[in-house]
Amino acid sequence: MSVVVSALIVLSYITLGGLSSAIYNEVLQFFVILAGLIPLTVLGLVKVGGVAGLFDKVRQSALGEGGLHTWAGTAGANPMQAHWIGIVFGLGFVLSFGYWTTNFAEVQRALSARNTNAARMTPIIAAFPKLLIPLVTVLPGMIALVLFGDLGKGQDYNDAIPLLMRDLLPNGVLGVAVTGLLASFMAGMAANISGFNTVFTNDIWQAHVRPDRPDGHYLNVGRVATVAGVALGVGTAFIAAGYSNIMNYLQALFSFFNAPLFATFVVGLFWRRMTPWAGFWGLLAGTLSAFASYFAYKAGVVDFGTELNASFWGAGIAFAVDVVVSVIVTLVTTPKPERELRGLVYGLSAADLEDDALAGDTRWYRSPVLLGTAAVILAALLYGVIL
Repeated sequence: MSVVVSALIVLSYITLGGLSSAIYNEVLQFFVILAGLIPLTVLGLVKVGGVAGLFDKVRQSALGEGGLHTWAGTAGANPMQAHWIGIVFGLGFVLSFGYWTTNFAEVQRALSARNTNAARMTPIIAAFPKLLIPLVTVLPGMIALVLFGDLGKGQDYNDAIPLLMRDLLPNGVLGVAVTGLLASFMAGMAANISGFNTVFTNDIWQAHVRPDRPDGHYLNVGRVATVAGVALGVGTAFIAAGYSNIMNYLQALFSFFNAPLFATFVVGLFWRRMTPWAGFWGLLAGTLSAFASYFAYKAGVVDFGTELNASFWGAGIAFAVDVVVSVIVTLVTTPKPERELRGLVYGLSAADLEDDALAGDTRWYRSPVLLGTAAVILAALLYGVIL
């Protein structure tokens, strides 16, 4: 019932307000989500005796001492059976970079920016709050692990947050936390729905099915696509509910689609010689290799240990296959002339981006290089503390 009602609310404001409504709602929902998770984390830490008490209890759990260290047991001797190669290359490079650069739900936000500099700043500004998100996701997960010993056995990992909410939060705060859960679902659905209807309407319907129609026609098509996307979103929400750990579901999807897409984009961006056919066949080969890797694991042909680890390796395999196929096909096909690549490929800048729209973005504190460097330094400091 919660999924259906939330989906109808998303459908109403996306249909009426489009991308702007999705973005404004996501900003507001972000703070609602934090309003639910921060009290949960604080009360959970109080329940287990603070950070020191949590660490002591984690040492006594199935994770043991390795649960408190970033790289302990990453030669495969850990509960997830993940190897450091899969973590660093598959997750840390392919899946993470792919999420931030080729996930259309994120890219669309940059495309809606007022100018080029603001578009560059979009993921950089988002990186700062994202760096702190583990404090309200990883810590509650560790707290749930020590408070509910049957997680992953008789109880789904997906129930960790609801169980903590049930046992720790007073009624008033519980209402805020439930609202935060619904807001997180709605924000994710709105981002994907707005991306879906844009791609379908502009890149498929307008470009190939019904070109040269009035704007009203494409507006109506977009609204129909929104309704269809919401229906698909509800269906996939119930599919995801069948996974004991929703991260298995998400990373499997990312390894199928985001990983090869990222490979195609990154090669095409930095190698102007790459051809359109290379992009097509590389993307197809990468996607098929990710599916093959996943189904080989499910069939018992290849042993990756756990489904999540299989997704890490699948993403790395998809990326490598995509790059190799793209290079081979490029060498036997004709590239586009450089004039058609200007503004799209590294080293071939657009004619002139310094227009009036960029005024005000030349201030030092709006420099993507400066803020990007600050984000990297902060990440390194936080990583050092965790390590």
